[in-house]
Amino acid sequence: MILRTFISIVVLAMALPVYAAGDAAAGRSKSQACAGCHGADGNAAIPNYPKLAGQHPAYLVKQLQAFKSKKRIDPIMNNQVNDLKQQDMEDIAAYYAKQKPTLGAATDQKKRELGERIYRGGNNAKGIAACMGCHGPNGTGNLPASFPALGSQNAAYVVKSLQDYKAGKTRAFDPKDDSGKMMHDIAKRMSDTEMEAVAHYISGLH
Repeated sequence: MILRTFISIVVLAMALPVYAAGDAAAGRSKSQACAGCHGADGNAAIPNYPKLAGQHPAYLVKQLQAFKSKKRIDPIMNNQVNDLKQQDMEDIAAYYAKQKPTLGAATDQKKRELGERIYRGGNNAKGIAACMGCHGPNGTGNLPASFPALGSQNAAYVVKSLQDYKAGKTRAFDPKDDSGKMMHDIAKRMSDTEMEAVAHYISGLH
C-alpha cells in the first residue's frame, strides 16, 4: 500500500499541469459571490463548507475546473462556477491563497490521539496509508495541484469529504490524476469513528 502510494505520487508529479498565477487584487472582487459560504476571507463559518484561506492556488483552480466540467458534482458549486472563465478562476484562487486560515483546536483528547495515529502512521492492519504522506506533517499539502493543505480545516467538512470519497458519489475519477482513486481506496477502509478522529485532529493541525 505504501509503495503504491509513493508510485502514484511520482506519477502525479510528472503529470502536473503548468499553472499561471492569478491576480489576487482582481480575485478579491470576483470572490464576493463566494463569501456567503466560504467567508469574505476564505474562512468558512459554516462547518460543512471548506475553508479556502491559505489553500494552494493550483489546487483551487483544479477544483473549480472540475466543478465547471461536472467531473466533481455539487449542485451549488456547479451553478456557481458556470460563468467563470479560466482567468477568473486563477484570480479567485490567488486571492484565497494569500489569506490566513483561522486556527482551529482539537480539544477532544480521545479523538485527537486516534486521529494523530492515523494521520501520521495510518493503519497497516486495514491498509490505510498515513495522511501526512500526501498532505504533509503539518497539513501544508504536497504536490499543490493534487494534495491540498488540510491544516485547520473545518472538521465537519473533512468528514463530509471522506464520506464522499468512500461513496464515490460526487468526485469523479480522472484517469490522468490518480489522487481521487487513492482517496477512494483509503476512505472506503475507514470507519466513521476513524474519519471523525482524523478530521478532529486536522482541525487543530497547524
